[in-house]
Amino acid sequence: MTWGIGLIGATGIAERAVIAPSLERRDVAVHAVAASDGRRAAAFGQRHGIKVLPGYEDVVTAPDVDIVYVSLHNSAHAHWARRAVAEGKTALVEKPLCLTVAECGTLREAENRGGGQVLEALPTLGHPWHGIVRRMRDEGRFGRLDRVHSRFTFQVPAPGGYRLRPDLGGGIFRDAAAYWLQALQDTTGLPPAGGSGTAQCAEPHGVDHAFEARLPLPDGATATLSCAFALRHTAEHVFHFDEARVRIRGVLLPTAGAVPLNVAVRTTTGRTEITRTDPVSYYAAQLGRLTDLLSGRAGHWGAQLTAAGTRIRTMEHIHRTARREIRAAALDKEHKEHP
Repeated sequence: MTWGIGLIGATGIAERAVIAPSLERRDVAVHAVAASDGRRAAAFGQRHGIKVLPGYEDVVTAPDVDIVYVSLHNSAHAHWARRAVAEGKTALVEKPLCLTVAECGTLREAENRGGGQVLEALPTLGHPWHGIVRRMRDEGRFGRLDRVHSRFTFQVPAPGGYRLRPDLGGGIFRDAAAYWLQALQDTTGLPPAGGSGTAQCAEPHGVDHAFEARLPLPDGATATLSCAFALRHTAEHVFHFDEARVRIRGVLLPTAGAVPLNVAVRTTTGRTEITRTDPVSYYAAQLGRLTDLLSGRAGHWGAQLTAAGTRIRTMEHIHRTARREIRAAALDKEHKEHP
């Protein structure tokens, strides 16, 4: 069987995450695209030899589309995922899947009503390094895990883009949180809720351009995240055990193709160990996971949405604590300036 894919958004990420890996498979084919800008959609369609539909609604109702890939601004993810599911389609939605627990609940309700299924497009899922670190923790090879620190810096967004608009779900934290929380989920486990955050914004109603988050983990360890828009890209996790520091750098490199990652261990005695994972291409693996789920070869959809829901709950809670802090500081400043 060949599943037809329709694209909501004529985006660069759609080219990298869906079109490129689909060319290497016989079980999926990209059939259609729609975008808010008709000229951009037309150029995209011509470039990739796919038909252009007038609007997003046409994509989710197209008879030859089985999978709807959503790569719009963050605040539109839940709506179009819900529409696709209501039409009995599978929705592959760029991270974050949605912005609130309430939105996640509506997606679950849509699935339960007998429609389609939802999968968050989080390409870092299932990378071999997760299992390596998880075994170190479970076996107590380097003693107790004390803390995990993750650091992500992404290129400063172009002016006018959704990443710089709070009304569209922008900000650095929502860009980085899914990667952070998914890595914790697969290595240490996530608590049911909690965490706190501190944001740096240009003004009280602006997006966060730098963010610090803290999350107590189930076993007593603590996870922290430092993320920011910056000139240089960084993506790494560091696990601090009693007897060793374990670092994984460049954790987003496999988005560029089949790339191995190094799990670097530095013990307290000065010994260094490097474990090199097998090469993985994130986007090819992501499309493979989707087709495995569709064909019943792996996992089940409910578990996918439950895991994503836990991440969304934590992301929403931490983001809200930071926004409350910003609003309180703004009110305090206003009171001092105008007593």
